[in-house]
Amino acid sequence: MRRLITAALLSFPLLCFVACFAGLAQAATDKPDTPTIDAALKTAVERQAPVIVDFQAPWCYSCYFMAKHVLVGPEWEKIEHRTVVVELDADSPEGAYWKNLWGVKALPSYVILKPDGAELGRILAEQTQPQFFAQVNDILKRSSTLDDLKAAAAKGGAGGLKTAREALAVYRARYDESGLAWYASLPADARKQYDADPAIALLIERLKLLQASKLGDVALCESIAPKVFAGDLGCERPYEIDRWSACTEKASPESRKAVFASQVVPMKKLVDTGVFGAKQSALCADKRSAVLGLADVYEGTGQDAERIAVLRKAVAQLSKAASAHLADDRNAADNWRVYLEVLKDNAALDLLYPKLIAAYPDDYVYAFRYGRNLLARGQAQQALPYLEQASEKAYGQNRLKVAEQRVIALKALKRDAEARTVVAEALKANGPWFPEDTAHLKAAL
Repeated sequence: MRRLITAALLSFPLLCFVACFAGLAQAATDKPDTPTIDAALKTAVERQAPVIVDFQAPWCYSCYFMAKHVLVGPEWEKIEHRTVVVELDADSPEGAYWKNLWGVKALPSYVILKPDGAELGRILAEQTQPQFFAQVNDILKRSSTLDDLKAAAAKGGAGGLKTAREALAVYRARYDESGLAWYASLPADARKQYDADPAIALLIERLKLLQASKLGDVALCESIAPKVFAGDLGCERPYEIDRWSACTEKASPESRKAVFASQVVPMKKLVDTGVFGAKQSALCADKRSAVLGLADVYEGTGQDAERIAVLRKAVAQLSKAASAHLADDRNAADNWRVYLEVLKDNAALDLLYPKLIAAYPDDYVYAFRYGRNLLARGQAQQALPYLEQASEKAYGQNRLKVAEQRVIALKALKRDAEARTVVAEALKANGPWFPEDTAHLKAAL
């Protein structure tokens, strides 16, 4: 994914885990075994401790940032002592099952459950240590499910205002625009009080933009975006720009250019302070989205020289810091790769990719990415050995994605019989759990 946050077509609220588990299992015809979650829930009940489900994947650059910079040290050890922490690989059948069931739309995601399995809340995306621990401690402290928050918000008053904010934040974290209907159902006196709160007003507009983007309603996205962009979005501004941009691709170029132009100043400030500033490490954790967001804004306003300059500046920053120690910080190394991909600097990529493959030899990711890059350049013969190398370590959903690229390369080389064998083997191993990727693989053949 170029961005951390992706548009959601569906949102499935987490139901009571223990009480509903058997019913869910019967409803899911392709439900895999879930030993990781089963064990975590059993331990949680025994200890009467909350559960933190950490969704991650080998390709997730933000997951590596969190593992190296946030989920370490005394504060994290305290959280581990208080909770049952379980890691789920979203590319595995088990991880993909729960990811889809719970409506997890971005990685990393941290879904926090009560011992009985009811959801307390969730945390999305790269965070700095202060940001992450403030959120997780607040969620653990309140011990309130979404239903609890909604009931308190309906009562109004100062306490109701706080819980209304929290409830809407939960809906947004779930990418669930049904929070709009819930808010509209509140008593009129409570809504009148809450409507005056800037935080609630911004959450409402962001949910409206989410809803409009899911509907593909270009006019609605255009009308809501100015209200969203006028709010204090902080490091999440690039995500909302992405959402608006995807929704309004069919809008007039002039109207899109005007909105992009309105975002040059706030995005440049975000990048100057959060990526290149002296105190950047304490601001935005997700530096990639900030840099790419500013590059998109420049592209949308026709400022190509400025676009290239910010990407080159980001490359220079990372190459200076990471070139001699690629294996020390995978998040930084992968950001470097992505900026070069966006620049289409193939000469630099040809130098960097072998180093990345050597620095991270234990998974399929960089051999796959380099093979795909070469294939996109029309170099099927050069791409195939890297894709075959990746296939040796691929599994689950990523095995199907690697197989798709191998098939494209083999067909380009007129090796159709081998391509059919690749498809048959991949589908036999992992096809039942990933229908969308299965369809892509069959289409490639």
